[in-house]
Amino acid sequence: MIDAALSSSGTQIVLASSSDENYPPENILNGNTETFWISTGMFPQEVIVRFRSLVKIALVTMHSYNVKTLKIEKNTLNDTLEFEPVAEKEFECTEGHLQTNSFSLPGTGVTHLRFIITAGYDHFVSVHRVTVDGAQE
Repeated sequence: MIDAALSSSGTQIVLASSSDENYPPENILNGNTETFWISTGMFPQEVIVRFRSLVKIALVTMHSYNVKTLKIEKNTLNDTLEFEPVAEKEFECTEGHLQTNSFSLPGTGVTHLRFIITAGYDHFVSVHRVTVDGAQE
């Protein structure tokens, strides 16, 4: 198993619904929870991650702050036009420290993952890291 969601593995952010030059969405993929992507204050917010090749997922983990509800969708195509839902969860509010939430998706094959934050506990949310434990095909 590897963490397939690292920019050093060739994984990229291909879409983010908002961006701040000081807190770019690429921070999600650098493996460091000290850096982050911050939203602009409206919902929904979304980020699409593209993997270098097809990945068979075992577990997806998100480290975030102030996220209330999250949907995860997958795609196995070369484009980002069609996605299918794979998980949805309401996160607990964690005043003063990061939220860590995991989604078991054993054997799920993906080329893209779309993370849709549908609500937050505040106007702004941050995503610090996404980990995708799996194997590249």
